[in-house]
Amino acid sequence: MEQITTASSFIMIVVTLIGIFIGYAIRLVIAKTSVTSAENRAKEIVVEASKNAEARQKELILEAKDRIFEERKVFDKESRERNNELQQMQRRLVQKEDTLDRKLDTIEKRDKDLLRKEDESKNLQKELQDAKKEHLQALEKVAELSAQEAKRQVIESITNEAKAEAVPLIQKIEEEAREEADQKVKAILVTSLERNAVEVATEKFITTVNLPSDDMKGRIIGREGRNIRSFESITGVDLIIDDTPEVVVISSFDPYRREIARLALEKLVQDGRIQPTRIEEVVNKIQNDINLDIVEAGKQACQDLKLNLPRGIYPYIGRLKYRTSYGQNVYKHSIEVANIGGMLAGELNIDIESVKIACLLHDIGKTIKATGEGGHAILGAEVARKFGLPDRIVNAIACHHGEEECKFIEGSIVMLCDAISAARPGARRESFDDYIKRLQQLEELSLSCEGIDKAFAIQAGREVRVFATPEKISDEQAYLTAKEIAKKIEANMQYPGQIKVTLIRETRVTEYAK
Repeated sequence: MEQITTASSFIMIVVTLIGIFIGYAIRLVIAKTSVTSAENRAKEIVVEASKNAEARQKELILEAKDRIFEERKVFDKESRERNNELQQMQRRLVQKEDTLDRKLDTIEKRDKDLLRKEDESKNLQKELQDAKKEHLQALEKVAELSAQEAKRQVIESITNEAKAEAVPLIQKIEEEAREEADQKVKAILVTSLERNAVEVATEKFITTVNLPSDDMKGRIIGREGRNIRSFESITGVDLIIDDTPEVVVISSFDPYRREIARLALEKLVQDGRIQPTRIEEVVNKIQNDINLDIVEAGKQACQDLKLNLPRGIYPYIGRLKYRTSYGQNVYKHSIEVANIGGMLAGELNIDIESVKIACLLHDIGKTIKATGEGGHAILGAEVARKFGLPDRIVNAIACHHGEEECKFIEGSIVMLCDAISAARPGARRESFDDYIKRLQQLEELSLSCEGIDKAFAIQAGREVRVFATPEKISDEQAYLTAKEIAKKIEANMQYPGQIKVTLIRETRVTEYAK
Protein backbone atom coordinates (compact mmCIF):
# COMPACT_ATOMS: atom_id res chain seq x y z
CA MET A 1 0.00 0.00 0.00
CA GLU A 2 2.78 2.40 0.89
CA GLN A 3 4.47 1.68 -2.48
CA ILE A 4 1.23 2.40 -4.35
CA THR A 5 0.79 5.68 -2.45
CA THR A 6 4.33 6.71 -3.22
CA ALA A 7 3.98 5.92 -6.90
CA SER A 8 0.74 7.85 -7.02
CA SER A 9 2.40 10.89 -5.41
CA PHE A 10 5.28 10.73 -7.89
CA ILE A 11 2.89 10.52 -10.82
CA MET A 12 1.00 13.53 -9.50
CA ILE A 13 4.16 15.50 -9.25
CA VAL A 14 5.19 14.56 -12.75
CA VAL A 15 1.79 15.43 -14.11
CA THR A 16 1.92 18.79 -12.32
CA LEU A 17 5.35 19.58 -13.72
CA ILE A 18 4.24 18.60 -17.22
CA GLY A 19 1.22 20.91 -16.87
CA ILE A 20 3.38 23.77 -15.75
CA PHE A 21 5.80 23.22 -18.60
CA ILE A 22 2.98 23.09 -21.12
CA GLY A 23 1.48 26.33 -19.73
CA TYR A 24 4.84 28.08 -19.95
CA ALA A 25 5.27 26.84 -23.53
CA ILE A 26 1.84 28.14 -24.46
CA ARG A 27 2.54 31.56 -22.93
CA LEU A 28 5.88 31.67 -24.75
CA VAL A 29 4.19 30.96 -28.05
CA ILE A 30 1.60 33.60 -27.34
CA ALA A 31 4.30 36.15 -26.43
CA LYS A 32 6.22 35.49 -29.59
CA THR A 33 3.06 35.92 -31.57
CA SER A 34 2.35 39.27 -29.79
CA VAL A 35 5.86 40.53 -30.43
CA THR A 36 5.61 39.67 -34.05
CA SER A 37 2.28 41.43 -34.41
CA ALA A 38 3.66 44.48 -32.49
CA GLU A 39 6.65 44.68 -34.79
CA ASN A 40 4.38 44.53 -37.76
CA ARG A 41 2.17 47.25 -36.28
CA ALA A 42 5.16 49.41 -35.57
CA LYS A 43 6.36 49.06 -39.08
CA GLU A 44 2.96 50.03 -40.35
CA ILE A 45 2.90 53.08 -38.05
CA VAL A 46 6.35 54.14 -39.22
CA VAL A 47 5.35 53.79 -42.83
CA GLU A 48 2.15 55.71 -42.23
CA ALA A 49 4.02 58.46 -40.31
CA SER A 50 6.50 58.80 -43.13
CA LYS A 51 3.69 59.18 -45.62
CA ASN A 52 1.99 61.80 -43.38
CA ALA A 53 5.25 63.70 -42.89
CA GLU A 54 5.91 63.85 -46.59
CA ALA A 55 2.39 65.05 -47.20
CA ARG A 56 2.70 67.74 -44.47
CA GLN A 57 6.05 68.82 -45.83
CA LYS A 58 4.55 69.28 -49.24
CA GLU A 59 1.68 71.30 -47.76
CA LEU A 60 4.08 73.58 -45.82
CA ILE A 61 6.21 74.11 -48.91
CA LEU A 62 3.14 75.10 -50.84
CA GLU A 63 1.98 77.46 -48.07
CA ALA A 64 5.46 79.05 -47.89
CA LYS A 65 5.52 79.57 -51.61
CA ASP A 66 2.08 81.18 -51.48
CA ARG A 67 3.15 83.49 -48.65
CA ILE A 68 6.35 84.44 -50.41
CA PHE A 69 4.34 85.24 -53.48
CA GLU A 70 1.96 87.46 -51.51
CA GLU A 71 4.84 89.26 -49.73
CA ARG A 72 6.54 89.83 -53.05
CA LYS A 73 3.38 91.35 -54.45
CA VAL A 74 3.13 93.72 -51.43
CA PHE A 75 6.82 94.63 -51.70
CA ASP A 76 6.51 95.32 -55.39
CA LYS A 77 3.53 97.56 -54.72
CA GLU A 78 5.33 99.55 -52.00
CA SER A 79 8.41 99.85 -54.15
CA ARG A 80 6.36 101.30 -56.96
CA GLU A 81 4.77 103.81 -54.55
CA ARG A 82 8.16 104.81 -53.13
CA ASN A 83 9.56 105.25 -56.60
CA ASN A 84 6.61 107.48 -57.47
CA GLU A 85 7.17 109.59 -54.34
CA LEU A 86 10.89 109.90 -55.05
CA GLN A 87 10.15 110.97 -58.58
CA GLN A 88 7.71 113.62 -57.32
CA MET A 89 10.24 114.88 -54.78
CA GLN A 90 12.88 115.02 -57.44
CA ARG A 91 10.58 117.06 -59.66
CA ARG A 92 9.84 119.46 -56.74
CA LEU A 93 13.54 119.84 -56.02
CA VAL A 94 14.22 120.63 -59.63
CA GLN A 95 11.47 123.26 -59.53
CA LYS A 96 12.91 124.77 -56.32
CA GLU A 97 16.36 124.90 -57.85
CA ASP A 98 14.94 126.76 -60.79
CA THR A 99 13.14 129.18 -58.43
CA LEU A 100 16.31 129.73 -56.38
CA ASP A 101 18.31 130.38 -59.52
CA ARG A 102 15.77 132.99 -60.59
CA LYS A 103 15.86 134.59 -57.12
CA LEU A 104 19.66 134.64 -57.10
CA ASP A 105 19.61 136.40 -60.42
CA THR A 106 17.15 138.94 -59.02
CA ILE A 107 19.29 139.48 -55.88
CA GLU A 108 22.42 139.99 -57.95
CA LYS A 109 20.61 142.59 -59.99
CA ARG A 110 19.43 144.35 -56.80
CA ASP A 111 22.97 144.29 -55.36
CA LYS A 112 24.25 145.92 -58.48
CA ASP A 113 21.51 148.55 -58.25
CA LEU A 114 22.29 149.17 -54.56
CA LEU A 115 25.99 149.57 -55.24
CA ARG A 116 25.21 151.99 -58.01
CA LYS A 117 22.79 153.94 -55.73
CA GLU A 118 25.33 153.91 -52.90
CA ASP A 119 27.93 155.46 -55.16
CA GLU A 120 25.38 158.06 -56.21
CA SER A 121 24.47 158.81 -52.55
CA LYS A 122 28.14 159.21 -51.63
CA ASN A 123 28.58 161.65 -54.43
CA LEU A 124 25.45 163.54 -53.35
CA GLN A 125 26.61 163.54 -49.70
CA LYS A 126 29.95 164.95 -50.72
CA GLU A 127 28.21 167.61 -52.75
CA LEU A 128 25.96 168.44 -49.76
CA GLN A 129 28.95 168.74 -47.42
CA ASP A 130 30.68 171.03 -49.84
CA ALA A 131 27.51 173.09 -50.18
CA LYS A 132 27.13 173.14 -46.37
CA LYS A 133 30.67 174.41 -45.94
CA GLU A 134 30.09 177.11 -48.52
CA HIS A 135 26.80 178.02 -46.81
CA LEU A 136 28.45 178.19 -43.36
CA GLN A 137 31.26 180.33 -44.72
CA ALA A 138 28.71 182.66 -46.25
CA LEU A 139 26.76 182.80 -42.96
CA GLU A 140 29.94 183.48 -40.97
CA LYS A 141 30.78 186.36 -43.30
CA VAL A 142 27.28 187.81 -42.94
CA ALA A 143 26.91 187.22 -39.13
CA GLU A 144 30.58 187.85 -38.31
CA LEU A 145 30.46 184.72 -36.03
CA SER A 146 32.18 181.35 -36.29
CA ALA A 147 30.11 178.16 -36.40
CA GLN A 148 31.28 177.14 -32.91
CA GLU A 149 30.34 180.52 -31.43
CA ALA A 150 26.93 180.45 -33.07
CA LYS A 151 26.37 176.88 -31.84
CA ARG A 152 27.41 177.90 -28.33
CA GLN A 153 25.02 180.84 -28.32
CA VAL A 154 22.14 178.64 -29.54
CA ILE A 155 22.92 176.01 -26.88
CA GLU A 156 23.08 178.67 -24.15
CA SER A 157 19.79 180.15 -25.29
CA ILE A 158 18.06 176.75 -25.36
CA THR A 159 19.59 175.82 -21.99
CA ASN A 160 18.37 179.03 -20.35
CA GLU A 161 14.89 178.56 -21.77
CA ALA A 162 14.83 174.93 -20.59
CA LYS A 163 15.95 175.93 -17.09
CA ALA A 164 13.34 178.67 -16.92
CA GLU A 165 10.63 176.18 -17.92
CA ALA A 166 12.01 173.33 -15.78
CA VAL A 167 12.40 175.23 -12.49
CA PRO A 168 8.65 175.68 -11.83
CA LEU A 169 8.03 172.06 -12.83
CA ILE A 170 10.83 170.79 -10.57
CA GLN A 171 9.57 172.99 -7.75
CA LYS A 172 6.03 171.65 -8.16
CA ILE A 173 7.19 168.01 -8.25
CA GLU A 174 9.39 168.48 -5.18
CA GLU A 175 6.62 170.25 -3.29
CA GLU A 176 4.15 167.47 -4.08
CA ALA A 177 6.67 164.76 -3.12
CA ARG A 178 7.61 166.65 0.04
CA GLU A 179 3.97 167.09 1.05
CA GLU A 180 3.22 163.40 0.49
CA ALA A 181 6.37 162.32 2.34
CA ASP A 182 5.66 164.75 5.17
CA GLN A 183 2.17 163.36 5.63
CA LYS A 184 3.44 159.76 5.77
CA VAL A 185 6.36 160.62 8.04
CA LYS A 186 4.17 162.67 10.36
CA ALA A 187 1.66 159.84 10.62
CA ILE A 188 4.38 157.34 11.54
CA LEU A 189 6.19 159.69 13.92
CA VAL A 190 3.01 160.84 15.65
CA THR A 191 1.96 157.22 16.14
CA SER A 192 5.40 156.40 17.55
CA LEU A 193 5.93 159.46 19.78
CA GLU A 194 2.52 160.15 21.25
CA ARG A 195 3.11 157.71 24.15
CA ASN A 196 6.62 158.93 25.11
CA ALA A 197 7.05 161.14 28.15
CA VAL A 198 9.95 163.62 27.83
CA GLU A 199 11.95 165.75 30.19
CA VAL A 200 13.65 169.15 29.87
CA ALA A 201 17.45 169.27 30.06
CA THR A 202 19.02 171.58 32.61
CA GLU A 203 22.62 172.71 32.86
CA LYS A 204 23.72 171.09 36.11
CA PHE A 205 27.28 170.94 37.35
CA ILE A 206 26.64 171.28 41.09
CA THR A 207 24.89 169.27 43.80
CA THR A 208 23.83 170.51 47.20
CA VAL A 209 23.86 168.59 50.50
CA ASN A 210 21.75 169.78 53.42
CA LEU A 211 23.39 169.84 56.87
CA PRO A 212 21.66 169.46 60.22
CA SER A 213 23.45 172.58 61.51
CA ASP A 214 26.17 175.03 60.56
CA ASP A 215 28.48 173.45 63.15
CA MET A 216 28.86 170.51 60.78
CA LYS A 217 30.69 172.76 58.28
CA GLY A 218 33.64 173.09 60.65
CA ARG A 219 33.83 169.34 61.12
CA ILE A 220 33.77 168.86 57.35
CA ILE A 221 36.65 171.32 56.95
CA GLY A 222 38.61 169.76 59.79
CA ARG A 223 41.73 170.97 61.50
CA GLU A 224 43.66 173.20 59.07
CA GLY A 225 41.42 171.95 56.25
CA ARG A 226 42.63 168.36 56.55
CA ASN A 227 39.19 166.73 56.13
CA ILE A 228 38.04 168.81 53.13
CA ARG A 229 41.35 168.33 51.31
CA SER A 230 41.19 164.59 51.87
CA PHE A 231 37.57 164.46 50.70
CA GLU A 232 38.29 166.46 47.52
CA SER A 233 41.38 164.42 46.63
CA ILE A 234 39.61 161.07 47.11
CA THR A 235 36.36 161.99 45.32
CA GLY A 236 37.79 164.34 42.67
CA VAL A 237 35.21 167.10 43.32
CA ASP A 238 35.24 170.60 44.75
CA LEU A 239 33.44 171.31 48.04
CA ILE A 240 32.12 174.86 48.29
CA ILE A 241 31.39 175.88 51.87
CA ASP A 242 30.18 179.47 52.00
CA ASP A 243 27.80 181.55 54.10
CA THR A 244 24.71 179.75 52.85
CA PRO A 245 23.12 178.33 56.00
CA GLU A 246 23.14 174.55 56.45
CA VAL A 247 24.15 173.82 52.84
CA VAL A 248 27.33 172.47 51.23
CA VAL A 249 27.78 172.63 47.45
CA ILE A 250 29.53 169.84 45.50
CA SER A 251 30.91 171.04 42.16
CA SER A 252 32.15 168.76 39.33
CA PHE A 253 31.57 168.28 35.64
CA ASP A 254 31.41 164.49 36.15
CA PRO A 255 27.99 163.30 37.42
CA TYR A 256 29.54 160.00 38.53
CA ARG A 257 31.95 161.77 40.87
CA ARG A 258 29.28 164.16 42.10
CA GLU A 259 26.95 161.29 42.99
CA ILE A 260 29.69 159.42 44.91
CA ALA A 261 30.65 162.61 46.73
CA ARG A 262 27.00 163.39 47.61
CA LEU A 263 26.24 159.96 49.01
CA ALA A 264 29.57 159.81 50.88
CA LEU A 265 29.08 163.25 52.42
CA GLU A 266 25.52 162.43 53.49
CA LYS A 267 26.78 159.20 55.06
CA LEU A 268 29.61 161.03 56.91
CA VAL A 269 27.27 163.77 58.14
CA GLN A 270 24.78 161.21 59.38
CA ASP A 271 27.53 159.17 61.07
CA GLY A 272 29.28 162.22 62.54
CA ARG A 273 32.75 160.71 62.31
CA ILE A 274 34.62 162.79 59.73
CA GLN A 275 38.33 162.07 59.38
CA PRO A 276 40.59 161.10 56.43
CA THR A 277 40.57 157.37 57.18
CA ARG A 278 36.82 157.29 57.63
CA ILE A 279 36.33 159.40 54.48
CA GLU A 280 38.34 156.92 52.39
CA GLU A 281 36.45 153.97 53.87
CA VAL A 282 33.03 155.51 53.21
CA VAL A 283 33.94 156.63 49.68
CA ASN A 284 35.16 153.13 48.77
CA LYS A 285 31.96 151.57 50.12
CA ILE A 286 29.78 154.10 48.28
CA GLN A 287 31.75 153.50 45.09
CA ASN A 288 31.17 149.73 45.34
CA ASP A 289 27.47 150.33 45.96
CA ILE A 290 27.22 152.61 42.93
CA ASN A 291 29.01 150.03 40.75
CA LEU A 292 26.37 147.51 41.81
CA ASP A 293 23.70 150.10 41.09
CA ILE A 294 25.20 150.60 37.62
CA VAL A 295 24.84 146.90 36.85
CA GLU A 296 21.30 146.92 38.22
CA ALA A 297 20.45 150.00 36.09
CA GLY A 298 21.66 148.22 32.95
CA LYS A 299 19.66 145.13 33.85
CA GLN A 300 16.56 147.22 34.62
CA ALA A 301 16.79 148.99 31.25
CA CYS A 302 16.90 145.63 29.45
CA GLN A 303 13.97 144.34 31.47
CA ASP A 304 11.90 147.46 30.83
CA LEU A 305 12.55 147.17 27.10
CA LYS A 306 12.07 143.36 27.17
CA LEU A 307 15.51 142.69 25.69
CA ASN A 308 17.71 139.65 26.25
CA LEU A 309 21.35 140.83 26.34
CA PRO A 310 24.54 139.30 27.83
CA ARG A 311 25.05 140.18 31.49
CA GLY A 312 28.51 141.55 30.75
CA ILE A 313 27.01 144.43 28.79
CA TYR A 314 24.91 145.69 31.73
CA PRO A 315 27.71 147.89 33.20
CA TYR A 316 28.16 149.71 29.88
CA ILE A 317 24.46 150.57 29.83
CA GLY A 318 24.31 151.47 33.54
CA ARG A 319 27.27 153.90 33.32
CA LEU A 320 25.22 156.02 30.91
CA LYS A 321 23.13 156.95 33.97
CA TYR A 322 26.02 159.16 35.09
CA ARG A 323 26.73 160.69 31.71
CA THR A 324 25.11 163.76 30.14
CA SER A 325 25.24 165.29 26.68
CA TYR A 326 24.27 168.96 26.43
CA GLY A 327 22.43 168.54 29.72
CA GLN A 328 20.50 165.46 28.53
CA ASN A 329 20.97 162.30 30.58
CA VAL A 330 22.41 159.71 28.18
CA TYR A 331 20.84 156.75 30.03
CA LYS A 332 17.33 158.18 29.72
CA HIS A 333 18.14 159.36 26.20
CA SER A 334 19.14 155.79 25.17
CA ILE A 335 15.96 154.30 26.64
CA GLU A 336 13.90 157.00 24.91
CA VAL A 337 15.65 156.27 21.59
CA ALA A 338 14.99 152.53 22.06
CA ASN A 339 11.28 153.15 22.73
CA ILE A 340 10.95 155.37 19.67
CA GLY A 341 12.92 152.90 17.55
CA GLY A 342 10.75 149.98 18.65
CA MET A 343 7.58 151.87 17.72
CA LEU A 344 8.98 152.90 14.34
CA ALA A 345 10.10 149.32 13.68
CA GLY A 346 6.60 148.12 14.49
CA GLU A 347 5.08 150.64 12.07
CA LEU A 348 7.56 149.61 9.33
CA ASN A 349 7.28 145.83 9.98
CA ILE A 350 10.98 145.47 10.89
CA ASP A 351 12.51 143.24 13.58
CA ILE A 352 11.66 145.22 16.72
CA GLU A 353 14.17 143.54 19.05
CA SER A 354 17.18 144.24 16.79
CA VAL A 355 16.19 147.91 16.43
CA LYS A 356 15.67 148.30 20.19
CA ILE A 357 19.06 146.73 21.00
CA ALA A 358 20.86 148.96 18.48
CA CYS A 359 19.09 152.07 19.81
CA LEU A 360 19.78 151.21 23.46
CA LEU A 361 23.49 150.54 22.84
CA HIS A 362 24.20 153.31 20.33
CA ASP A 363 25.94 155.56 22.93
CA ILE A 364 27.70 152.96 25.14
CA GLY A 365 31.01 154.10 23.62
CA LYS A 366 30.70 157.31 25.64
CA THR A 367 31.49 155.32 28.81
CA ILE A 368 34.83 154.07 27.42
CA LYS A 369 38.08 156.02 27.62
CA ALA A 370 39.35 156.28 24.05
CA THR A 371 42.83 154.80 23.62
CA GLY A 372 43.05 155.12 19.83
CA GLU A 373 41.29 156.63 16.84
CA GLY A 374 37.52 156.71 16.47
CA GLY A 375 34.65 158.35 18.29
CA HIS A 376 32.16 156.87 20.70
CA ALA A 377 30.22 155.24 17.83
CA ILE A 378 33.24 153.15 16.76
CA LEU A 379 34.07 152.26 20.38
CA GLY A 380 30.49 151.22 21.04
CA ALA A 381 30.50 149.05 17.92
CA GLU A 382 33.67 147.30 19.16
CA VAL A 383 31.96 146.53 22.48
CA ALA A 384 28.90 145.12 20.67
CA ARG A 385 31.15 142.99 18.45
CA LYS A 386 33.05 141.77 21.53
CA PHE A 387 29.80 140.38 23.01
CA GLY A 388 28.89 138.62 19.74
CA LEU A 389 25.96 140.79 18.69
CA PRO A 390 24.83 140.51 15.02
CA ASP A 391 26.49 142.59 12.30
CA ARG A 392 23.24 144.52 11.73
CA ILE A 393 23.41 145.86 15.31
CA VAL A 394 27.17 146.49 15.20
CA ASN A 395 26.85 148.47 11.97
CA ALA A 396 23.87 150.45 13.30
CA ILE A 397 25.94 151.55 16.34
CA ALA A 398 29.02 152.39 14.26
CA CYS A 399 27.21 154.41 11.58
CA HIS A 400 24.79 156.51 13.65
CA HIS A 401 27.13 159.55 13.38
CA GLY A 402 28.28 158.83 9.83
CA GLU A 403 31.69 157.43 10.78
CA GLU A 404 30.92 154.24 8.84
CA GLU A 405 28.66 153.44 5.90
CA CYS A 406 25.11 152.48 6.84
CA LYS A 407 24.53 148.98 5.44
CA PHE A 408 21.24 147.98 7.10
CA ILE A 409 17.88 149.62 7.81
CA GLU A 410 18.59 149.44 11.56
CA GLY A 411 21.34 152.06 11.13
CA SER A 412 18.99 154.54 9.48
CA ILE A 413 16.39 154.05 12.22
CA VAL A 414 19.01 154.58 14.97
CA MET A 415 20.16 157.83 13.32
CA LEU A 416 16.57 159.04 12.97
CA CYS A 417 15.56 158.17 16.54
CA ASP A 418 18.77 159.67 17.97
CA ALA A 419 18.07 162.91 16.11
CA ILE A 420 14.43 162.95 17.27
CA SER A 421 15.38 162.44 20.91
CA ALA A 422 18.16 165.06 20.76
CA ALA A 423 16.28 167.66 18.73
CA ARG A 424 12.94 167.66 20.53
CA PRO A 425 12.19 170.88 22.43
CA GLY A 426 13.87 170.94 25.84
CA ALA A 427 15.94 167.81 25.24
CA ARG A 428 19.31 169.54 25.28
CA ARG A 429 20.73 172.85 26.22
CA GLU A 430 23.42 174.84 24.47
CA SER A 431 25.84 177.34 25.92
CA PHE A 432 25.24 180.98 25.02
CA ASP A 433 28.62 181.36 23.26
CA ASP A 434 28.00 178.30 21.07
CA TYR A 435 24.51 179.61 20.31
CA ILE A 436 25.87 182.96 19.12
CA LYS A 437 28.57 181.28 17.02
CA ARG A 438 26.00 179.02 15.38
CA LEU A 439 23.79 181.97 14.40
CA GLN A 440 26.78 183.91 13.04
CA GLN A 441 27.93 180.93 10.98
CA LEU A 442 24.41 180.51 9.63
CA GLU A 443 24.30 184.12 8.42
CA GLU A 444 27.84 183.96 6.98
CA LEU A 445 27.08 180.85 4.94
CA SER A 446 23.94 182.50 3.56
CA LEU A 447 25.83 185.66 2.57
CA SER A 448 28.57 183.64 0.82
CA CYS A 449 26.24 182.90 -2.13
CA GLU A 450 26.37 185.28 -5.08
CA GLY A 451 23.58 187.86 -5.30
CA ILE A 452 22.64 187.78 -1.58
CA ASP A 453 22.34 191.22 0.03
CA LYS A 454 21.28 190.45 3.63
CA ALA A 455 20.74 187.39 5.83
CA PHE A 456 19.08 187.17 9.26
CA ALA A 457 18.92 184.12 11.53
CA ILE A 458 15.60 183.98 13.41
CA GLN A 459 13.64 181.58 15.63
CA ALA A 460 16.72 180.58 17.62
CA GLY A 461 18.55 179.51 14.49
CA ARG A 462 15.77 177.32 13.12
CA GLU A 463 15.18 179.67 10.17
CA VAL A 464 17.29 182.01 8.10
CA ARG A 465 15.72 184.76 5.97
CA VAL A 466 17.79 185.80 2.97
CA PHE A 467 17.24 188.94 0.88
CA ALA A 468 18.40 188.69 -2.73
CA THR A 469 19.44 191.49 -5.05
CA PRO A 470 16.76 191.56 -7.81
CA GLU A 471 19.23 192.79 -10.46
CA LYS A 472 21.49 189.74 -9.92
CA ILE A 473 18.98 186.96 -9.19
CA SER A 474 15.86 186.31 -11.27
CA ASP A 475 12.69 184.61 -10.05
CA GLU A 476 13.82 181.33 -11.59
CA GLN A 477 17.32 181.57 -10.09
CA ALA A 478 15.91 182.35 -6.63
CA TYR A 479 14.73 178.77 -6.20
CA LEU A 480 18.15 177.36 -7.17
CA THR A 481 19.95 179.84 -4.87
CA ALA A 482 17.81 178.78 -1.90
CA LYS A 483 18.72 175.15 -2.55
CA GLU A 484 22.40 176.11 -2.79
CA ILE A 485 22.25 177.86 0.62
CA ALA A 486 20.53 174.83 2.18
CA LYS A 487 23.23 172.50 0.81
CA LYS A 488 26.00 174.74 2.22
CA ILE A 489 24.36 174.71 5.64
CA GLU A 490 24.02 170.92 5.56
CA ALA A 491 27.67 170.47 4.58
CA ASN A 492 29.28 172.95 7.00
CA MET A 493 27.13 173.05 10.15
CA GLN A 494 25.95 170.75 12.91
CA TYR A 495 22.53 171.53 14.35
CA PRO A 496 19.54 169.76 15.87
CA GLY A 497 16.43 169.30 13.75
CA GLN A 498 16.22 171.29 10.52
CA ILE A 499 16.79 174.88 9.38
CA LYS A 500 14.29 176.62 7.10
CA VAL A 501 15.79 178.80 4.33
CA THR A 502 13.48 181.60 3.15
CA LEU A 503 14.75 183.63 0.17
CA ILE A 504 13.01 186.97 -0.49
CA ARG A 505 13.35 188.82 -3.81
CA GLU A 506 11.49 192.05 -4.36
CA THR A 507 11.68 195.02 -6.70
CA ARG A 508 11.03 198.48 -5.26
CA VAL A 509 10.11 201.39 -7.51
CA THR A 510 10.20 204.93 -6.13
CA GLU A 511 8.74 207.99 -7.81
CA TYR A 512 8.21 211.55 -6.56
CA ALA A 513 5.14 213.66 -7.26
CA LYS A 514 6.11 217.28 -7.80
